[in-house]
Amino acid sequence: MNLVARLRGRNTGRPSILLLAHLDVVEALPSDWNIDPWTFNERDGYYYGRGVTDDKDEAAIYTANLIRLKQEGFVPDRDIIVALTADEEGGQFNGVQWLIDNRRDLIDAEYALNEGGGGAIKDGVHQLNSVQASEKVYQSFSLRVTNPGGHSSLPRMDNAIYELANALVRVGEYNFPVMLNEVTEAYLRGTAEVEGGPTAADIRTVLADPENSQAVERLQVYPYLNARMRTTCVATRLSGGHADNALPQTATATVNCRILPNHNPADILMVLRRITGRGVDVTPSGIPNPSPPSPLSEAVLGPIEKITEELWPGVPVVP
Repeated sequence: MNLVARLRGRNTGRPSILLLAHLDVVEALPSDWNIDPWTFNERDGYYYGRGVTDDKDEAAIYTANLIRLKQEGFVPDRDIIVALTADEEGGQFNGVQWLIDNRRDLIDAEYALNEGGGGAIKDGVHQLNSVQASEKVYQSFSLRVTNPGGHSSLPRMDNAIYELANALVRVGEYNFPVMLNEVTEAYLRGTAEVEGGPTAADIRTVLADPENSQAVERLQVYPYLNARMRTTCVATRLSGGHADNALPQTATATVNCRILPNHNPADILMVLRRITGRGVDVTPSGIPNPSPPSPLSEAVLGPIEKITEELWPGVPVVP
């Protein structure tokens, strides 16, 4: 279920602003928690519970502020829309997509503020305030190897599990090229200012020359940098065989890719087929939903930078 509320503004002709948050959360096993994940708790100044940071905190903030603005009689110079949506975390029907397809009139706006970003604190000192302006494209691929099989007492030179394992090793060893865009370049510049030292020097080298292999190799050991410089693909699921005493007739794996917004998903399929080699069937799971980076608009970043400076003087805003 989606909930959409609108605070009417003055009729200035300015397009609306959309405040967007999802209400659903990823499933949780109570046995993995030392408290009930479905009960909201506050301890020592921290909130505990499933979804308190993704994304019920933002939903609560938007709701509380809209109620406060209404109670105080505030009239904005444009409409402010709050949309609390369902099924972002893997439901059958994504709530935002349903609104776009069926009731776009309820949420049509100049731009939307959604979850993303955050900040960094080191030794109690604020380092940066980050703003997410783009997101990688989610795409999984199924890798499958088949074999005539047989009895385990008579091993064959070819084996579905071995062939799949070797293919996965090649996937693990492959690095997609560094591909920067406006958002990742801004992120790396801001990160270099915060990091300092040799890491900052390598970041600036890559900004000037993304093909500098030595600097890239030193940076890619840091997952948070590597994942922002390039498309990544990683094996996440594996199965094979059907009996302890039988040669495997089938072995399958799932490889999950997070594709840069400026990287064509069709190219990823071609690369995976090339590096896994003959005998491995590679097929995409589902249809990717490319999302181009949002422009780093002054209308959005300007107020964020102003408020960040008021709260934490000198702390940079990093896309």
